[in-house]
Amino acid sequence: MMIKKIIVGSGILLTMSVSATQLTYTPVNPSFGGSALNGSYLLGKAQSQNAHTATRIEKSYDETFKDSLERAYLNKIVREITDYAFGDADGENVLNNGDFSFQSGDYTVDIIASNTENVTVKITGTDGTETVIVLDKTGD
Repeated sequence: MMIKKIIVGSGILLTMSVSATQLTYTPVNPSFGGSALNGSYLLGKAQSQNAHTATRIEKSYDETFKDSLERAYLNKIVREITDYAFGDADGENVLNNGDFSFQSGDYTVDIIASNTENVTVKITGTDGTETVIVLDKTGD
């Protein structure tokens, strides 16, 4: 009897049909081709997991005004250096009279323009670090 059951059971297995479908990957993130409906969900999840809070330093009005003046002055000096170095100087330029030096924050900036071939800018920090920039004059 035992032999018959095994034969009948294996005959049933052989007659069953097997079907399979191809697996396809569908991305979830809309940036990589996923559904655009997932965007707000993923953004909400990311923001809820973000524990970083940026520290914000509030400056007083006089500090902001001082920074703006210093930035404007530095922009003017940079413009005059490039005008002098590339021969675009029209009229009075602080570098036409030779060397020039000024203090900006923790740095001293020395501009040496006495050489007819280049302009040298030396930036010295209060900690003693030095950076030297040499611009070749091309306009003369």
